[in-house]
Amino acid sequence: MRLSQGHHLNPETGSDLCESPVSYECILLEHDGPVAWITLNRPQRLNAMNDQLLTDLDSALQSLRGTKNRVVVIRGAGRAFCAGYDVSPDSEEIGYASARGPVGDRDRLLSNIELWTRIWRHEQPVIAAIHGHCIGGGTQLASLCDITIVADDASIQSSPSLPIGGGYLSPLWVHLVGPKRAKLMSFDAGRRISGTQAVDWGWATEAVPADQLETYVRELAYSIARTPGNLLRLKKEAINRAAEMDGLLSYARTGAETDALLHLTPEVALAQAWIKELGLKGAIQRFRDDGLPDIEDAQ
Repeated sequence: MRLSQGHHLNPETGSDLCESPVSYECILLEHDGPVAWITLNRPQRLNAMNDQLLTDLDSALQSLRGTKNRVVVIRGAGRAFCAGYDVSPDSEEIGYASARGPVGDRDRLLSNIELWTRIWRHEQPVIAAIHGHCIGGGTQLASLCDITIVADDASIQSSPSLPIGGGYLSPLWVHLVGPKRAKLMSFDAGRRISGTQAVDWGWATEAVPADQLETYVRELAYSIARTPGNLLRLKKEAINRAAEMDGLLSYARTGAETDALLHLTPEVALAQAWIKELGLKGAIQRFRDDGLPDIEDAQ
């Protein structure tokens, strides 16, 4: 499903969404009464998350704190919800990876987890509306939203199609689908499930036909927004507290250390070299054809 951009109508009031007076480079922020709409807006990269998009998303969420908005919806422009972290050859993740030391790399990864944690603890309920592809870091974002509505034909993929790290993405799947399914999605690089299967597994809340996704999410958001914000906030905190007692946020953070460690291995360095040499699609195809070899550490 290709979510439209520009003006949209509130199905309850018939009024136009109003764009935020603050301009962002990589997202759109729009308001309609008690509902705020955040659109990831790098459609030419399938909304892959670079540093600017992450900064814009964080800024937009912070701007909604203490407002009269009761519900926040996060969606993607164009053909996809989010293709994960931007790992193109010129990206911060790949193109400048060698400039970071292990501690700086760990801190960078933790900063992303802290952003997802702020979504988890955001005072308003946050709905993820997923169509098209939702890959890697996009699944982290969606996992810590309060409600995840997916198109039935969406393609959900927890790990990248080329192994360039590990232990960072899949821990956030464990509390939703259990360890065995989380391992399946982690070990088999590029494995995908449909939106319908994601609901069956417990990763997503509900699946709807792709051409009904936007309307369904809108109706749901305005239905939730009938409840006063203070009530919604405490309801959310009570449920979050139960999940956090099971260690959700603790094991989310430990994944940053595992991933930073694996970024130092020669195997991941080789995968990054393939991306720089062949481009992302070429590197993925080489992995599919040949796999990634074991490389002995030089001692």
